[in-house]
Amino acid sequence: MPPGTSCPVITAIKDTDFVILVTEPTPFGLNDLSLAVEVVRKLKIPFGVIINRSDLGNKKTDEYCTGEHIPILMRIPFSKKIAGIYSRGDSIVEALPEYREKFQRLFTKIKKVKIR
Repeated sequence: MPPGTSCPVITAIKDTDFVILVTEPTPFGLNDLSLAVEVVRKLKIPFGVIINRSDLGNKKTDEYCTGEHIPILMRIPFSKKIAGIYSRGDSIVEALPEYREKFQRLFTKIKKVKIR
């Protein structure tokens, strides 16, 4: 496995049907994403990506996913409101009903990907 990927990560995902990799459009986010992609591919686990704070940073994460044929399942823009909800431990879909549909679409996209 690539450097930077630990045994706890592999233990956590090795028996899963699907992995959601969450990243940010930053150089560090892209580096960590590429390491995680290498792991899930070696383990032959279907996966997709969610880009958090998608409206910040650059487009290199999008370009990487496109070039590697990785499905981008969802984009979540930066929002102080979402950050506040998250920091309080509250549910985003309960606090912001418009996100309920977005997460339902996410689930539909995941079901369409071949799950092992």
